[in-house]
Amino acid sequence: MKKRFVIVTGMSGAGKSTVLRFLEDAQYFCADNLPIQLIPKFVELLMQANDEKKNVAVGIDIRSGQALRELADILDKMQDKMCYEILYLDANDEALIKRFKETRRSHPLTPEGAVDDGIKMERRELEFLKKRADYIIDTSHLLTRELKEQVEKIIVGDSTFKNLYVTVMSFGFKYGIPIDADLIFDVRFMPNPYYIEELRYKTGNDRDVQDYVMSSEVSQIFIDKMEDMLDFLIPNYIKEGKTQLVIGVGCTGGKHRSVTIANKIYERMQQTNKDIGIKVAHRDITR
Repeated sequence: MKKRFVIVTGMSGAGKSTVLRFLEDAQYFCADNLPIQLIPKFVELLMQANDEKKNVAVGIDIRSGQALRELADILDKMQDKMCYEILYLDANDEALIKRFKETRRSHPLTPEGAVDDGIKMERRELEFLKKRADYIIDTSHLLTRELKEQVEKIIVGDSTFKNLYVTVMSFGFKYGIPIDADLIFDVRFMPNPYYIEELRYKTGNDRDVQDYVMSSEVSQIFIDKMEDMLDFLIPNYIKEGKTQLVIGVGCTGGKHRSVTIANKIYERMQQTNKDIGIKVAHRDITR
């Protein structure tokens, strides 16, 4: 079996260290933050070695400093001698800032300044790597388990990967529209279980609430049309290079109608979109 050489890179806080741990568990030989100039020789020696760990992964990020600017030329020269793949980890600014605050860490480019300034600078510095990437995973809405599944799919399992992860998110308009939603669907025209006493304190995760919402012909027609539109949009988003798609489904309070429709569209997409990542989230169901 041919050895694989994977460069793991991306934004600070997007999950690079986590991915390297996954690959190490998958019997990859992993090294993080090597001096840029040493990477070609290091990989060449490992790839030639008669070692049980057949594959190699190297972590590269903004910590390389000024040497990062030499990486483009090094990658061009390496391309003639060995095959490599670039896995780029990304996340939106809001998710990255939240992670830095939770871990109480400063950004490597602005250790004494604002995290958001560091993120902007880092995006500019890493843009050339993102353009070269073979795989891009947006971790903004991914749990650790879901990130592992994506890595196993594209690197360990060597499966076809189309760089798109879809989140179907229910929400309540009374709490505001999700700021990272790409598409918004308003389902407040559907029958409202809130006005049925025995359904009021249940949610769209309960079967009797789902049956009530979907008993309306207009609900059936809507979800068919929504599915048809997504079947058209998703291949075009993939073609455009989009890596994260957040589909917002909203009702008044985010407990009944939106949860029902989000669940239903998630179930349908799972059946018809086997080659992309899909998850469902209910933002306001506990409010």
